[in-house]
Amino acid sequence: MKFYRTNISEKFHAPKNVGKAASANAVGTSATFVCGAILRLTLRIETNTKEILDARFQTNGCGFLIASADVLTEKIIGKRLVELHGLDKQTLQTEIENELGIFENHRRHCLDLTFDALQNSFADFRAGQIEEFAGEKALICTCFGISEETIEQLIKKKSLKTIEEITNVCNAGGGCGSCQPLIQEIIDTVWREEI
Repeated sequence: MKFYRTNISEKFHAPKNVGKAASANAVGTSATFVCGAILRLTLRIETNTKEILDARFQTNGCGFLIASADVLTEKIIGKRLVELHGLDKQTLQTEIENELGIFENHRRHCLDLTFDALQNSFADFRAGQIEEFAGEKALICTCFGISEETIEQLIKKKSLKTIEEITNVCNAGGGCGSCQPLIQEIIDTVWREEI
């Protein structure tokens, strides 16, 4: 009798991305009281292109957590942060379950841990970007390290009028999306001054 179904068992016995990412610049941890599991996700993100070059995980969790973390890391390696914009918990869980099968209700916390660790690693990367930023103007997009001054210059130079146009030119607003209201405010201010 097998303890895990086949696809979970295969990942449990031979995970591809277990360990720590070399030269990691983003670390996210999540834990649950449901089973006492902890998941630590380490990412190496190229600072200019924001491409995830490596993703590794460590956990004391069960086969379901190991399998879901391994699938997650496989799916994000080679992706740019802008490609993951809008990735929500449900979408990620669906992607993992498409590969591993539906998780029973008492195993769903494994999916939650995976998503939370990913979000926490992105937050850690953004915090590092903010610490490295130096300049006179405010840092608007922490995901891509884009300043207010840069956005203003691009609006004027290229006659940009929408958030989407700015995102296409410099990626600002294309990561987590939390800076989009600020970008809209800058657009409005620049064009008000131009009139």
